[in-house]
Amino acid sequence: TNTSTIPIGRLAEGLARPDQFLGIHFFNPVRKMKLVEVIRGAETSDEAVATAVAYAKRIGKSPIVVNDGPGFLVNRLLMPYMNEALELVAEGVAIKDIERASRSFGMPMGPIALYDMVGLDTALYAGRVLCEAFPDRFAMSPVLPSLVKAGRLGQKSGSGFYSYANKKKRPEPDAELDRYLTPYARHHGNSPTDERQLVHRLFLIMLLEATRVWEEKLVRNVRDIDLALIFGIGFPPFRGGLIYWADTLGATKIVELLKPLESLGERFRPTPVLLELAKSNKKFYEL
Repeated sequence: TNTSTIPIGRLAEGLARPDQFLGIHFFNPVRKMKLVEVIRGAETSDEAVATAVAYAKRIGKSPIVVNDGPGFLVNRLLMPYMNEALELVAEGVAIKDIERASRSFGMPMGPIALYDMVGLDTALYAGRVLCEAFPDRFAMSPVLPSLVKAGRLGQKSGSGFYSYANKKKRPEPDAELDRYLTPYARHHGNSPTDERQLVHRLFLIMLLEATRVWEEKLVRNVRDIDLALIFGIGFPPFRGGLIYWADTLGATKIVELLKPLESLGERFRPTPVLLELAKSNKKFYEL
């Protein structure tokens, strides 16, 4: 499968041998991306998982076993990051500043360029699935359906958030974009003003979702989260992964950084595991 929007459990319904059914989720471009998520359904046997892991290794991939859930692992963590980028755009933050903050942090491309690469229609569909699963903290930006309705689907259509009209199909700013952004613009008193604040908005929300993934036991250990993000979305290896980066900050510091952001909504509320680590002065890698 190349989609995380269809639960493995739903696909397994009605099968005579659901214990032999699982998901093998590749990432695009498949030839380059090393990560494979092996998705264990509620009834998937250990033998089936072992077979899938061995197969993934045999074809040169790096498999990580993930329990079935909306978005699986990587896309579940990627969506809050991408959604938050659009929240920042709506608050009046310049796209170039958002992209620069992400790349300066070490990401291979900014979240807005990533939308165009994935395809805005694809992102819209995947986002709706997660919004339905987690309505308390996932909300779809109205900008996406507006752009999709206008046929601006990203690289594949020649325009999305950027224009790709040049011969090399490289992203360029598009003056036409403002007409789609302006109707949904709103200004917030807490809007970030410097690169560090932008980094916190983009990556702390991803971290909070990772703590929920851990609380739900979708993965065996926090190291799998780091490996999945490094191999799946190009999270900067020099930071050691999302969880390792969080440990360099410390849980107490993260809770402190989240306090002024909690006014933005439930999505920035510290999770129980984060609060417990701050209280006990422990690291995620000690879990």
